[in-house]
Formats: sequence, C-alpha cells, structure tokens
Amino acid sequence: MENRHDEDLYTRDRPTHPTLPEDRPRGAQPKASVSHRGPWLTAGLIIGVILLIFIGIALFP
Repeated sequence: MENRHDEDLYTRDRPTHPTLPEDRPRGAQPKASVSHRGPWLTAGLIIGVILLIFIGIALFP
C-alpha cells in the first residue's frame, strides 16, 4: 500500500481554483423587509376554530 501525506490526499481531486464566489456577498444593502400579515390572521383563525368547536358542541350535545 502506498504511503501518502494528507496534502496529497486532499489536493488530488481538487480543481485548480477551489474557492467559490460568495452567494451572499457582504456589504450589500439589505432588501425591503418582508411584510407580515400580523396578529389579525392568527387571532381570526383561533377564534374560528373555537367557534367551530362551540357550534359542534351546540349542534350535537
């Protein structure tokens, strides 16, 4: 079995320029913030589920 150094092992299959360009370059201006629908949608969904439960209990006692 051939005796190899760590450097040979890691450089054997690497391309000539192994660094990749950054996918999120530093120093760029931030984009506009994402607008959230706010707590009204969540509150409406919770109230809707509670009403559905109460209606189900009232119709099928």
